[in-house]
Amino acid sequence: MKTKLINSFQHLFLAPAFCVFFALAVPADAAAPSGDVYQFKVQDIKNKTVDMSTYRGKVILIVNTASYCGFTSQYKSLQKTYEQFKDQNFYVLGFPSNDFGRQEPGSNKEIKDFCELNYKVTFPLFSKVSVSGNQKDPLFKYLTEDSGKDFRRPIDWNFEKFLVGKDGRLIARFTSSVDPQSDEMLSAVKKALTTKTNQPAAKSLPTAKPDK
Repeated sequence: MKTKLINSFQHLFLAPAFCVFFALAVPADAAAPSGDVYQFKVQDIKNKTVDMSTYRGKVILIVNTASYCGFTSQYKSLQKTYEQFKDQNFYVLGFPSNDFGRQEPGSNKEIKDFCELNYKVTFPLFSKVSVSGNQKDPLFKYLTEDSGKDFRRPIDWNFEKFLVGKDGRLIARFTSSVDPQSDEMLSAVKKALTTKTNQPAAKSLPTAKPDK
């Protein structure tokens, strides 16, 4: 009788513990995205902290840029796309990086001046970051590793583009060779802008203007 009681108590307490352990041991769906871009804070081109939740409810195109690349002329197309859709809560966010071919060697101020002088850039620019390797910026780690299996791959070169929907999740990714004014990209932007979301919108953002 005593043995039976002991066995009953063992089953009573060990079974739930086993279930909890099993639940913890089973990994979550690795294909599912982890969070959204709103969880990150970044530094703008003037080294001021920007909370990505500022862009909540808006469509954003995140681009890793460089000043001395064969694709640098895409700044013109990026600016045109920004101007085309900015009144519909669309933003282009440029993140300079020196990771590929050392084609962004300048300081933040030099990058800012270059973009404004040569391409009349008015969309937000951010501090130079690493978008690959062990020093990868957390935002780009999310975009290339944690945003879902369809987008899980390293950045190959400058001017890769990440289209983020109104809910803060990555919905499309474009290689360097896809011009921001291509039919493929414009169609994706238009679709994202017309897609409804339950995310509450952030307050209106001021249009970035070059310093005088």
